[in-house]
Amino acid sequence: MPLSREEVLHVAKLARVGLTEDDVAKFQHQLSDILDHFEVLKLIPTDDVPPTMHTLPLEGVVAEDEPEPSLDRRLVLANAPSEQDGYLRVRAVLEE
Repeated sequence: MPLSREEVLHVAKLARVGLTEDDVAKFQHQLSDILDHFEVLKLIPTDDVPPTMHTLPLEGVVAEDEPEPSLDRRLVLANAPSEQDGYLRVRAVLEE
């Protein structure tokens, strides 16, 4: 499935990628090859394969969310570069 030069430029525009003329020719060939591979994959019979999110079963990958006591404020502030009135002091990240 050969891609046209205009299609490659359209994809580059959507991706906000600037291309040189050499890039356009190179990607026209490479993207066409990728689409050809997808055409081959379409030939694989998958009617008996159930849809899945993962190829392997995932179980118990997330720890239970159980409440625990907070860290001791003094210990946290001991590692802080700056502290004021019992709170971490940081530089402002937003400007008015």
